[in-house]
Amino acid sequence: MAGAGGDTPQRGDGPGKAAPKAAPLPEEPPQEQALGRSAEELRQGDRLSVCSKLCYAIGGAPNQVATSATAFFLQIYLLDIAHITPFHASLVLFIGKAWGAVTDPVAGFFISKSKWTKIGRLMPWMLGCTPFTIVSYFFMWYLPPFAAGRVVWYLTFYCLFQALTTLFQVPYSALTMFLSPDQKERDSATAYRMTVEVLGTLMGAALHGQIVASAHASDHCAVNLAINATDSSSSLSNASNLGREVYMIAAGVIGGVYLFGIVILFTGVKERDDPYALNSDKAIPFLKGLRLTMKHGPYLKLTASFLLIATAVQLEQSNFVLFCTHAASLHNHFQYLVMTILVSAAVSIPFWQWFLQQFGKKSAACGISWMIPFAVMLVTIPNLGLAYVVAFVSGLSIASSLLLPWSMLPDVVDHFRLLNPHAKGPETIFYSSYVFFTKMSAGIGLGISAASLEFAGYKTGMCRQSSTVILTLKILIGAVPAILIVIGLSILFFYPITEKSRKETEFALELLRRSHPSTDNLSKNEEDTWI
Repeated sequence: MAGAGGDTPQRGDGPGKAAPKAAPLPEEPPQEQALGRSAEELRQGDRLSVCSKLCYAIGGAPNQVATSATAFFLQIYLLDIAHITPFHASLVLFIGKAWGAVTDPVAGFFISKSKWTKIGRLMPWMLGCTPFTIVSYFFMWYLPPFAAGRVVWYLTFYCLFQALTTLFQVPYSALTMFLSPDQKERDSATAYRMTVEVLGTLMGAALHGQIVASAHASDHCAVNLAINATDSSSSLSNASNLGREVYMIAAGVIGGVYLFGIVILFTGVKERDDPYALNSDKAIPFLKGLRLTMKHGPYLKLTASFLLIATAVQLEQSNFVLFCTHAASLHNHFQYLVMTILVSAAVSIPFWQWFLQQFGKKSAACGISWMIPFAVMLVTIPNLGLAYVVAFVSGLSIASSLLLPWSMLPDVVDHFRLLNPHAKGPETIFYSSYVFFTKMSAGIGLGISAASLEFAGYKTGMCRQSSTVILTLKILIGAVPAILIVIGLSILFFYPITEKSRKETEFALELLRRSHPSTDNLSKNEEDTWI
């Protein structure tokens, strides 16, 4: 009994009370415990439901539907339906893109000045611009009865459409940062968004392509070749009337898609009031933020890389239908080839999301280069079977080029946040300036593309083009995109944010938010910590 009683005090009572003090092993090491708490709380409090991710993704699909139809068909519509010269078409395409690009930083400025409302800070912009976007899109595909002012007509409504889509796209893109502070949740939401947007791109190309395919069918060429010169103008007028009707039907259908998407976005997505800034931080001045953005190394490398890659993809899209029609004798297959590209891209988005999680985002960029050898093969050996192979592989590359920049840009914003902890509201500056550069580069590429066809001697409304035009189309489809992609990937090689540094940034930001819940007691010198 004595022995048993003697053992008990030594373990739990009297002098043995020191033993429980050595028990709290979970506190070692504190950094690991903080990381565990942080990850657990993020998973519980900041996890997005599948419904929220789907509603967010569906909300951006209409813009992609319209952009897809514009990218694939606007150039051939201006040339073969509206009968605008390639030079004037190049002016419409370049000035429209440039106007949309200029609108991006302007939109970013006003959006960054917006105050919080009952429905959020970004949502009112998306709701307000959607009706006007639908109207401008419809009239962009309307063939006016007068011929003299058509260039001004299409330039006006294309510029309006570009500006209004910017007023939607900038807040919609920045909304990613206001869904959750968890990088994994944002990446997951981005993957949902990219998947649905690719499906939207597929839907736009499929709907628009199937509706307007009759306006570009090869039987029109057979008829035109059979008639004499006196009837050629009448045949051309009939073809234009058919094209006008089918293109307006397509525009009306896509306008309905816009209404559906904005309703889903508004009802299914909740915008947070900047979960990244410290409580008393003030919004960063736009011009000051823009200067800091332009000095941020990771952002410059990311933007320079993907503006070249985006230009290459834009050139492929805008010239693919022309190439199939005039250089590869694939008149009756172009809409199916376009659908093959987009189905491949949509199906491969989940694969690329898994790949970048397993092997890193920079490693996933290798998939962008897959389209180069196949595109060169199609140019040198135009063949129907090879065309479908090229379309499938191009879809894989396009999926990678669509997913990566929007998945990497939040990492850049977080990196900037860590260096500038009291900067509130830099998201719209980053996203608007990124879209500005990509649109401007795409506009320059489209302008040079259409101008090249003008110099090569492209004849509007003609079923057969000269050998110089065919050679120009081959260069625009094969050589130019390949060079741009190689240069873009070379720049991306020096992108400094790795998976390890990304996780360190996430952990450091979480510690910063926990240790500085408010900056009310900081001095003015401490609050102005710009780097």
